[in-house]
Amino acid sequence: METTTTGFIVEAITAAIVDHQLTPGAKLAEQKLADQFGVSRTLIRQALFQLSRNRLIHMEPARGAFVAAPSVTEARQVFAVRRMLEAGMVRAFIAAANPEHIDALRQHIAEEQNAVHGGTISNRTELLGDFHVRMAQLLGNEVLALMLMDLLSRCSLITLMYQSSDSAAHSHEEHAALVDALEARDETLALRLMDEHLQHVEAGLSLPPDEST
Repeated sequence: METTTTGFIVEAITAAIVDHQLTPGAKLAEQKLADQFGVSRTLIRQALFQLSRNRLIHMEPARGAFVAAPSVTEARQVFAVRRMLEAGMVRAFIAAANPEHIDALRQHIAEEQNAVHGGTISNRTELLGDFHVRMAQLLGNEVLALMLMDLLSRCSLITLMYQSSDSAAHSHEEHAALVDALEARDETLALRLMDEHLQHVEAGLSLPPDEST
């Protein structure tokens, strides 16, 4: 029950961030949340810890928890690095992939479809990001998988806040088309589809102007 309750709190706070009920920089007071959810502060701390691991909030000593506010510059840089890394991953995947790898990706695509059409916002976002990590894992490259996980977590808050359901559905469709190209071992097409996909994801985020530019 404790795990379920913690998960519910995490999902509720995530939804509040996505719905702009909690804005970047907003303070999350433990006692207020405990009263709101009717649970102990211990459960709230567990939920806040999980949210901080997902980089949706950040903890400040002696001050408490705050909704994270990653910069637009950081988001742009994350996507630039992803384009570089994932082009190489596509080439490696086509060279090494077997039918079992393609089947695994298609299973992931099916899970994405369920999440896009009926899952929670956070689950949908997580699965769409995990597609890229899954490719690295299937290659047996744990270093690449960990690097992608870190990059994805760094832009997860912006994706959660600014990606629409239509954009999420489009990402799912682009993943499916990419798997078709990977299965056909069409490297030129797969590279183009991956690059266009990452550009579309970035363009689909209604990012505010970057104050540093």
